[in-house]
Amino acid sequence: MNRLVDTLQRSLREHPQGSLCVAYSGGPDSTALLHALAQLPEAHARGLRALHVDHGLHAQSHAWATHCRELAQEWRIPCMVLRVEIDHARGYGLEAAARDARYRAFALSLRDGERLLLGHHRDDQAETVLLKLLRGAGPEGLGGMRAMRPLGQGTLWRPLLDMPRDGMRQYVLDHGLPCIEDPSNGDHRLSRNFLRHEILPRLSQHWPQAVDSIVHSARHSREATLALAQQWRAALTALQDPTTGSLDAHGWLALAPALRHPLLDEWLHARGLPAPTAAQRAQIERQCVARDGQLPRIRWPGAELHVWKGRLWALPPQPSIDPQWQAAWHGEPIALPDGGSLSMEPAAVLAQPLEIRLRRGGEHLRPARNPHTRELRDLLQQSGMPPWRRLACPLLYAGDELIGVGDRWLTARGEALLGEARPRWSPAW
Repeated sequence: MNRLVDTLQRSLREHPQGSLCVAYSGGPDSTALLHALAQLPEAHARGLRALHVDHGLHAQSHAWATHCRELAQEWRIPCMVLRVEIDHARGYGLEAAARDARYRAFALSLRDGERLLLGHHRDDQAETVLLKLLRGAGPEGLGGMRAMRPLGQGTLWRPLLDMPRDGMRQYVLDHGLPCIEDPSNGDHRLSRNFLRHEILPRLSQHWPQAVDSIVHSARHSREATLALAQQWRAALTALQDPTTGSLDAHGWLALAPALRHPLLDEWLHARGLPAPTAAQRAQIERQCVARDGQLPRIRWPGAELHVWKGRLWALPPQPSIDPQWQAAWHGEPIALPDGGSLSMEPAAVLAQPLEIRLRRGGEHLRPARNPHTRELRDLLQQSGMPPWRRLACPLLYAGDELIGVGDRWLTARGEALLGEARPRWSPAW
């Protein structure tokens, strides 16, 4: 019973920095983790809190969220419920889509320097290594789940990778902890469940130490990747633009595969985005040498990557935008179709309401104090605005006259209508 608490106490001593947050699904593993931490004054002293993700995929999901919030409150732990929408209409599985949405929500919710603790254990690690092996992964993938990696503004932390599943479940039984049993965990059509319930038990019948051996092999692979990490982390620092977060495409492509692959994964994970498959990675490498004027975009579940101006740019999947969208605007903060916003700075109410539209093609503008009328397409290209932002750029109209473009340009009439105030455009990404 004390092994779990002792392990967490030791881990907190070894990593004393950062506030603590638990990814709390309500299942047995995260319940054991959160309850054990709730017994430790040092965890409370570090601002212990919990995050529960409501995927909305099951009729009981809202009840599960209530269960988690109330049980955490009973243990004197604040619990925030994050509701996400699962996009599983892009040709990939529901399991992967839910995971991507969950980690994206975690990445956006973490505070600066905060540690997100997950209840993954030794048996989870063995399952992960087998899944990676069956997908043709290299040393990084065969190293299994990392105990720590950057996520959002903080760090994802798995302090229990040496704990067996049985130890976690015994803790739950000993303390009589109520847990949620998600019926999807029994669905053998899902890859991880198939391995857990059908393959690993049969392996263990023939090789009783199968899980230990798999985890031991993963540890060797992890040590090999750590030996390379110093090199690719130095390369990441050199190739990444600290302002835009983009990567030098040709510099990345010139690296040896043993450095190139983990560098790309680390760069993506730090943005809360999933890594590509081997086939998608090969496509990225081919597109890095695309001709000028081409705008390659490589998409996979939970992410899309653009090659533009010799650099790699990674984004979450972008929503489709209706170019016919328009709205009346009086200067108040207004939401845009891509999830961005438009407001006035300083705050002001327009004497004459304007209309906001999106690009439909063929627009022209004569910026104030500029002697020439220009095609908007040329202005946007020369300004260095990324192509994926241009379709969502808000255009300001007075009647049928284009008087402003986002917070980039105003015509003389636009300046007169807005007075001292100016538009402030906040893109979604």
